[in-house]
Amino acid sequence: MALLSTAARSYLSHVLTAGNRHDVHSPFVYKLVTEALRQRTPGSEYAAIEDLRRELLQRNDTITVTDHGAGPRRKQGNERRIGSMARSALKPRRQAEQLARIAQHFRPGSVLELGTSLGITTLYLARTLPDARVHTIEGCPATASLAQGHFQQHGGANITLHTGPFRQQLPLVLGLIDRLDLVFIDGHHAAAPTLDYFGQCLAKAHNDSVFIFDDIHWNAEMEQAWAEIQGHPRVSVTVDLYHYGLAFLRKEQQREHFRLRY
Repeated sequence: MALLSTAARSYLSHVLTAGNRHDVHSPFVYKLVTEALRQRTPGSEYAAIEDLRRELLQRNDTITVTDHGAGPRRKQGNERRIGSMARSALKPRRQAEQLARIAQHFRPGSVLELGTSLGITTLYLARTLPDARVHTIEGCPATASLAQGHFQQHGGANITLHTGPFRQQLPLVLGLIDRLDLVFIDGHHAAAPTLDYFGQCLAKAHNDSVFIFDDIHWNAEMEQAWAEIQGHPRVSVTVDLYHYGLAFLRKEQQREHFRLRY
């Protein structure tokens, strides 16, 4: 109940304090708002991926999971029903579409996702960015196996899946990538590892890199991590969308932090 109360308070605070495009005086962020955040995705754009989501939600078979991160809010055993996993772990359609629009707005050539899960957001990114190479890391072998099957069935030829704990796989993956254009960190919802992954990725980041952090208000630790990211000397602009936090390294930008409701 304490976690739910914290989440409720965080959401209420966001609703009461977040602004919209009329509160944005940065041309860079205003363009992001008008060209990505305020737009709506055509219903047919990701129809096949959403068909896969519906199939997953209805599955009653189980797998044995290895959980290296925070896991679901309600603790479960290692034997998990796939339909239950889909309900608790997959990004809702609206958030997946928003993520895809943000990615499309910046058109990155290289993408790194930490937290593949069943592969829905990975497929959204891969479909949105057909010319990009999407690297994704999943800690659980059984979950990764399912995701790999989804990639093979749904046109994920530009996806490279890496299986194993983030702490082991991230340095290896970063060794394969010359530069990081977009990073989506969705897993291990705790302050220390989130900040560690961010720090490692900064080594391959550049002025125009985009960092997207999932569930920045998940708990007090994630809010602490987000506050430290906002204060990092290389971060110039952040955008708090409640579910996502966006961080930019643009040296030419005045240091500003936005809290927006979209």
